[in-house]
Amino acid sequence: MAIHPPEPFRIKMVESIKLLDRKAREAAIRRAGYNLFGLRSEEIFIDLLTDSGTNAMSQTQWAAMLEGDESYAGARSYFRLAEAIEEIFGFSYFLPCHQGRAAEHILSTCLVKPGQYIPSNTHFDTTDANIRARGGHPVNLVIDEACDPKLRHPFKGNMDIHKLRIFIEKVGVKRIPLGMITVTNNAGGGQPVSLENLRAVSETYKEFGIPFFIDACRFAENAYFIKLRESGYAAKSPLEISREMFALADGAIVSAKKDGLVNIGGFIAMNDEALFEQARNELILQEGFPTYGGLAGRDLEAIAIGLREVLQEDYLRYRLGQTTYLAECLLQLNIPIVEPPGAHAVYIDAELLLPHIPQDQFPGQALAVQIYLEGGIRTVELGSLAFAYPDTETDQIVYPQLELVRLALPRRVYTQSHLNYVAEVIEETAARREQIPGYRLTYAPKLLRHFTAQLKPLKQAKFFSETTKLTALSSSDQ
Repeated sequence: MAIHPPEPFRIKMVESIKLLDRKAREAAIRRAGYNLFGLRSEEIFIDLLTDSGTNAMSQTQWAAMLEGDESYAGARSYFRLAEAIEEIFGFSYFLPCHQGRAAEHILSTCLVKPGQYIPSNTHFDTTDANIRARGGHPVNLVIDEACDPKLRHPFKGNMDIHKLRIFIEKVGVKRIPLGMITVTNNAGGGQPVSLENLRAVSETYKEFGIPFFIDACRFAENAYFIKLRESGYAAKSPLEISREMFALADGAIVSAKKDGLVNIGGFIAMNDEALFEQARNELILQEGFPTYGGLAGRDLEAIAIGLREVLQEDYLRYRLGQTTYLAECLLQLNIPIVEPPGAHAVYIDAELLLPHIPQDQFPGQALAVQIYLEGGIRTVELGSLAFAYPDTETDQIVYPQLELVRLALPRRVYTQSHLNYVAEVIEETAARREQIPGYRLTYAPKLLRHFTAQLKPLKQAKFFSETTKLTALSSSDQ
């Protein structure tokens, strides 16, 4: 196995974690309605549910938080964040907000009307839901290569320009209030987007007069992939590449809980003054005054530091190396994953691993539940539970092309021994794959159902402990 870069930091503080016994894990997942979002944090041994807001902050960030200015308006912490955003993103205007979905909410409220369409490579769940909540239609136009998990394409997050042009001409510019792209492409396996593709997307949107916004939660990771994989960028810094990326767009929405290296926060940025004024009024209604946007001054300080720290090459080298290490461990165990691995997560191909479970029985959720039962590891399903939806014209369920389980790695949190344990648990789970049952929904809201849905197994999993078998049987379908 290749040598991967060690952590470019030392650990100053630790948090105790505990592995519950098998019976306690079985009781916990039943109580949660077989939804891992419903588990309590103390019931988790290793938490790979998300890399959003689960980061460990640096000593510089913690020190800066003590200097946070908590003035309601005009706090100096706001202007420190403004300097960092100007340096990296270069847009004329920005508004802080409490997290990425708040930025999505503001953008959708300002621009999206019923019956309109918003194209992207692949919208992630909250972006998709914010568009749908306003009667809009999110449209995914990622390249076909993204749908082949085994294909090692360097930029599987790229948008298909031919599909985009056909779509715009078919729907008409008047029904497309904005166009988007997500970097990296989270729903498609955390795959990066090339600068060549970003440039082509930008030119296409501009040709038709469509405002272009980047969903830039993992902008630094995407920039580092460009440095490593795209011709002509090896000598450029992640900061230089980031500035080139954002110069192509009219604005961006950012969850700083990812590549801001913080636990809360985000922002929306743009060049259009009229849109800024509209967004500012919406922010005041929903989030707070424009110089704090629902955040404490100490949060603004931490984001300003984190946005710069995330662009350090030794950190990015370690970040990609850690994910690659886990991916290589799983591949050696013949666990099917999305290849090549992205930076923030490894994605298991649940449909290939569990071919006996059809999409309407949620193979990804079934695998995620079983991984927790096997070793106390929390992951997240990104498949039919998260992304299937009813077609408004045919009333048929539209299923996603990929049934994935995401193992998202919090930044600067877990070590190599943790990842070794994760691989061992997944190996044990895969060894019993034929015994894993499908699931059915017992409750689900209309939007973002995977957060709060309740499920039941369709048959008894044979490797539940015998002492809890009768209890499990009474709550499942036979």
